Amino acid sequence: MAYVDGFILPVPRRKLKDYARLATLAGKVWKEYGAIDYHECVADDVKPGKWTSFPQAVKLKKGEVVVFSWITYKSRKQRDSIMKKVMKDKRLAEMMSDPKKMPFDTKRMFWGGFKSFVDL
Repeated sequence: MAYVDGFILPVPRRKLKDYARLATLAGKVWKEYGAIDYHECVADDVKPGKWTSFPQAVKLKKGEVVVFSWITYKSRKQRDSIMKKVMKDKRLAEMMSDPKKMPFDTKRMFWGGFKSFVDL
């Protein structure tokens, strides 16, 4: 069974190329430190719901799109070890220390760690 970090965030459509560059670098860093998989997906079929939805969860604004990302690890222990290394990596540290340098609103991003319990 794997361990997964999941992320949901709003990205302005005009900044998708910038975000893709950031995500490509981040993915390389995560994988260098041992992550199994790294995925970034742009919303294609998500609509506001009656009570909740991806757009509502990130308070999506006009001109933005939802991005859903996940990183897979062998275990939570491995994830915790990798995360410490990633957070100290100089290639990402400067950018992540200043939310103004990010191509999205970091205050509307949310994430969490998940234990896999059904793998087919």
